[in-house]
Amino acid sequence: MPRHQTPLFSAALWASPFRPFFLLALAYGPLLIAAWLATLHGLWPPTTLPAGLWHGHEMIFGFAMAVIVGIALTALPGWAGTPEIHGRRLAVLVVLWLAGRAAFHLAPYLPAHLPAVIDNLLLPVLIAFLAPQLLRAANPLYLLLLPILAALWAANIAFYAAHSGADPGRAASALHAALYAIIVLFVLKGGVLTQVFTGNALRARGRGTQASFRRGLETVATAAVVTLAIADLGGAPRALSGGLALFCALVHTWRTARWQGWRVIDDPLVALMQFGFLWLILAFALKAAADLGGIVPANTWIHAFTVGALGMMMLSLITRVGLRHTGRPLALPASLRAAALLMLAAALLRQAIEVAGLGLRPVTLAALLWGAAILVPLCRFGPLLLRPSLPRAAPRGDPAAARPPSGG
Repeated sequence: MPRHQTPLFSAALWASPFRPFFLLALAYGPLLIAAWLATLHGLWPPTTLPAGLWHGHEMIFGFAMAVIVGIALTALPGWAGTPEIHGRRLAVLVVLWLAGRAAFHLAPYLPAHLPAVIDNLLLPVLIAFLAPQLLRAANPLYLLLLPILAALWAANIAFYAAHSGADPGRAASALHAALYAIIVLFVLKGGVLTQVFTGNALRARGRGTQASFRRGLETVATAAVVTLAIADLGGAPRALSGGLALFCALVHTWRTARWQGWRVIDDPLVALMQFGFLWLILAFALKAAADLGGIVPANTWIHAFTVGALGMMMLSLITRVGLRHTGRPLALPASLRAAALLMLAAALLRQAIEVAGLGLRPVTLAALLWGAAILVPLCRFGPLLLRPSLPRAAPRGDPAAARPPSGG
């Protein structure tokens, strides 16, 4: 054991970022759903925030943030060649995440503005940890992670500012800004991962090779989402935001089709990622339908992304990282197949609720399905996250051993 380490920080939990952050996310998600449903059914005292706002905030800055940090910090050493954050520095990030969650929920009992200060410490510290590493990375495109994290930080500051000013409309806009930042991250990094892993699966099965990386297409796909976000958040005419959303749907359909995911549909981990991008395309199409013709309610697209696209991608990546980095075989366990079906059912039901204006019972069922989908990987991977990894050697054709394409 290195002299600067203590037994506490040399434990398996602190060996890699995915371990504590996946554990926190998978435990926190179902608790959030339980608290939200209790509030909706009048079993839990209402907070100073409308239920929709605190639910949205904690789903983004609590649950999703933990998954994003766990995946990003675990992937960067292998893909960008950066040193892994572990031990004491990892513990600092975990403590800041926990402090933010505690400050958010205890806000009515804390001095004014203190919860905002505490809950806005994680992202600047994370940026400070990553910036020197990414500036030295061979591929400068990894630096794009920093402005995305900065945008999430700014959105959280804006949320608290709106809340202190008793402006729920501005608070909702801040959450939408954070959601767009996550969509950009999904498009950028999720797209590279999906393209590479699909290509590896094609080669492993003798069905082709990875689609060539086209920087022009990648730039247009990302720029289109950023432009849509600016137009939507800036209050542009609906004809403009709807047109941009339609363009996003078309360009991402083209981008996703090039990966030929249908040829490796028998690889469950890759299929989940591909389904994630199909839900992303649907989200853009629903946004276009709402803005151009009022065909569906304005916020229908949000759950298509958060439950459908993000849910599928998170299940795939949590499973891939959790298995590979603990030395287990890279195959989707039967329990995780069930979790994927639960997530799909939750996403489809959520769309039906939005479109048909269904009542509280279907909302409750959709939430329970989502919570169950998250509980499955918690039960499956929770014990593994606390144990040392088994020795492993990446087999030939292992998609998890893939490298990003040039420029990715």
